[in-house]
Amino acid sequence: MASVSHEPVRYGHERPQWAEFLRIPEMWASVAIVAMWLAVLFDAVYGPSIVSTNGAGTQATTVPSAIVVALFAFLGTISVAKHGFGRDQQ
Repeated sequence: MASVSHEPVRYGHERPQWAEFLRIPEMWASVAIVAMWLAVLFDAVYGPSIVSTNGAGTQATTVPSAIVVALFAFLGTISVAKHGFGRDQQ
């Protein structure tokens, strides 16, 4: 009668270690995008406005500075998402 010996029991971690989370590019892309849009939010709430007046000072145009910041956050979101979430098709 033959018997088969079992492999030794390996005790592994059931959850991944924190250092493994640092190597996930999708996580860092998400953090970067959230940080960009939080900057837009705080600029919209607490930031100044862009004020333009004509030469005589009789008319003034006011534009929230968050519009300019949101434009750059949009462009940054596209770039970060392309590089952070894009997969190489090989």
